[in-house]
Amino acid sequence: MNIVILGSGNAATHFGKAFQQLGHQIVQIYSKTKANADALAFALQCPGTDDLSQLLPHADLYLIAVADQAIPTVVDGMPQDINGIVVHCSGASDMAILSRFKKYGVVYPPQSLSKNKIVDFSLIPFCVEGNDANTTEALLGLARNFSSRSIHCDSQQRLAIHLSSVLVNNFSNILYQFAYELLAEHNLSFDLVKPIILETAEKVQNHIPITVQTGPAIRGDETTQQKHLKFISNKPDLQQIYQLLSHQITKRK
Repeated sequence: MNIVILGSGNAATHFGKAFQQLGHQIVQIYSKTKANADALAFALQCPGTDDLSQLLPHADLYLIAVADQAIPTVVDGMPQDINGIVVHCSGASDMAILSRFKKYGVVYPPQSLSKNKIVDFSLIPFCVEGNDANTTEALLGLARNFSSRSIHCDSQQRLAIHLSSVLVNNFSNILYQFAYELLAEHNLSFDLVKPIILETAEKVQNHIPITVQTGPAIRGDETTQQKHLKFISNKPDLQQIYQLLSHQITKRK
């Protein structure tokens, strides 16, 4: 399969390398910044461009891997007579944003991608949608080359997966940062809580999260909760988060 990648960031880099490993041919990289296009194009050994009107017209797949807010601009600038399948890899953008093309869809991996960290796509359940049955099957076949766990889901289901990913990844990470800062203030290392982070992540691999909930809120230990709140009395934002999350835990006892 000949593939054009539109984007030069984390997702574009990982998709490009993964496609090549599967034997597909990356034939062009687009980025709004020529230097960025050329950098990824050099890594993938193909041409780069910053001009959407110069996209190669006969590729089999056009993968849009840019920030959500940039997708409409990229789509509007692409030639309309593209015959290949045009897809984006966003969890929050509706598939209909691509409806100006004949064949279009979504291939969304619910995973945090960083350029310098190796990603094993075989462990990721890709979420796939196409504008018709044939396109859906083609994209599912492509995704299942990456991961046998790939599934078909519509835009609403994909949004639910994306929001859930934000909850368990982005929101948990900022809680890690709160903990890091609190420990640092008391001359303690964040390494002290890394084992419990791993323990919690391991538990939810095989259990419904609430069934393995621990801590003062699930025990109804108000004395400890009040000690915690007093301890962070100079951090009203953290106090509010603590109270809100504790309330949610208590509701599910």
